[in-house]
Amino acid sequence: MSAMRMSEQRYAVTDAAEFGRVAVMLGGFSSEREVSLDTGRAVLTALRQRGVDAHAWDPAVQPIDTFASAGFDRVWIALHGPGGEDGALQGLLQWLEIPYTGSGVMASAIAMDKVRSKHLFQAAKIPTPDYAVITSREEARHAAEKLGFPLIIKPSGQGSSVGMSKITERAELDAAVDEALRFGHTALLETCVTGGEFTVAILQGEALPTIRIETPRVFYDYRAKYQSDRTEYICPGTSSAAEEVRYAELALQAFDELGCSGWGRVDFMTGSDGQPLVLEINTVPGMTSHSLVPMAARQAGIEFDELCWRILETSVSEDMQTSAIEVAANDA
Repeated sequence: MSAMRMSEQRYAVTDAAEFGRVAVMLGGFSSEREVSLDTGRAVLTALRQRGVDAHAWDPAVQPIDTFASAGFDRVWIALHGPGGEDGALQGLLQWLEIPYTGSGVMASAIAMDKVRSKHLFQAAKIPTPDYAVITSREEARHAAEKLGFPLIIKPSGQGSSVGMSKITERAELDAAVDEALRFGHTALLETCVTGGEFTVAILQGEALPTIRIETPRVFYDYRAKYQSDRTEYICPGTSSAAEEVRYAELALQAFDELGCSGWGRVDFMTGSDGQPLVLEINTVPGMTSHSLVPMAARQAGIEFDELCWRILETSVSEDMQTSAIEVAANDA
């Protein structure tokens, strides 16, 4: 049983020609470049197998200021991290009036900013671990006294666990703060929840089956996500239909709260009482051989090429919404 957002429904495309010429934007300059290249190559292959006129575009190799004249009709965004997932690329494409996959400018920017996301979750009474915002070692020391150990620290504007550390005692705090602040001026210090780790993928308004993640590492870090073959994934990750619905509804609520659309992934930890706590939202999740969204989609009966096609459909849906707004404005 799955939950759905009634405000967002699938616009189905049956003919690849309707997509036109598609750029798969991959690579880029962020610390997640290698993951982005893997994602983009996989997506590019899948789209071409379905007859889509798809082409790779790497902003680190092909200057972005030449993109407007390259003749693309839409963009499948496979750029992870700053520059691709934070609203910057979305803003450029919107200004160029080129449709793109996934969330819009504001939602992308907010979801990439872990601090702003937490503020909104808290304001909406969406359960999330206790946290503090820090910009220095001194602030982190004061916050740690209030929150208690163990703690998780992460840069405010990074993904794929880049710059993230688990802190079990005071002696580890300063080094972890220094590492997190290498990636920006602000970091999030969060109570370390020691229950199970779960994730819920969202596709065109529907929550896909949960995945429970089990890793022998200290936490689900970069190596556990992309390199280790010892990480275990259980899908569906819950033990009952009622639990699946609870995670799905909370994922959709968090997704809506940040204004996200199209597709994405909501990450959870369970507290000591077994209740799910929302950690963050990824608006451009990985699509590699180790990635979670393809696993959940497969469990729902959606193979990888179909998944890439359906994500591309989100650009057509966005295009239609924009056209409808323009028509309404002209009629006013």
